[in-house]
Amino acid sequence: MPTFNDIQGQRVFGRSADAQPDRVTMRILVIEDDRDAADYLVKAFREVGHVADAAHDGEDGLAQALDGQHDVLIVDRMLPKLDGLSLIGNLRGKGIETPVLILSALGQVDDRVKGLRAGGDDYLPKPYSFSELLARAEVLARRRGGRNEETVLRVADLELDRLSHEVRRGTEEITLQPREFRLLEYLMKHAGQVVTRTMLLENVWDYHFDPQTNVIDVHISRLRSKIDKGFSQPLLHTIRGAGYMIRDGAR
Repeated sequence: MPTFNDIQGQRVFGRSADAQPDRVTMRILVIEDDRDAADYLVKAFREVGHVADAAHDGEDGLAQALDGQHDVLIVDRMLPKLDGLSLIGNLRGKGIETPVLILSALGQVDDRVKGLRAGGDDYLPKPYSFSELLARAEVLARRRGGRNEETVLRVADLELDRLSHEVRRGTEEITLQPREFRLLEYLMKHAGQVVTRTMLLENVWDYHFDPQTNVIDVHISRLRSKIDKGFSQPLLHTIRGAGYMIRDGAR
């Protein structure tokens, strides 16, 4: 597991002195095979107000990155199944221009040059400070810009703004708890597709096992009551034996 050189030993969980209340929300994908390191980064990004996902090998990371829904990719060079530089090359070859920040224990000049020439946008050797990593990711996200079509998700008259975290159906503003927001965001990203319980457990709750609880059913019920109750056309549907789907029922 890598050593994280947090400035003055401070863990960047919760609102630190560096956190800015008006910071624009980023969607970040951490591709790191060390699960402890990946969990650390995902938690740290979320605690300062960003949305973070994780992949633990190059093939999974490539599959998630190909949807183009992330603002910044944090990529370790030494990954199983597909190494970091090959992953970046695959993305660039398919026209995916999501900014990539490479993290690696390989920190010599030649290593950094190889990473940048492979298509990386920035390179940060390990060990590193999370504060510096956060600042570099924010710079990459600002440089990219021009993603209005991806920051607002719409299904029929339901609208979710990923930056402001505002949700509306028609003219009515809907207030969601953080987990409800993540659940709705994931369903809307996959609008018209069946989303299984396993997909929700892994991508909304970060569980890689079934806890054998009704947590999904409870949150789906709460979400349905907020986005469908009082409206003539339901959008959130249960697909028996398969999972859930959000779609425009008028189609």
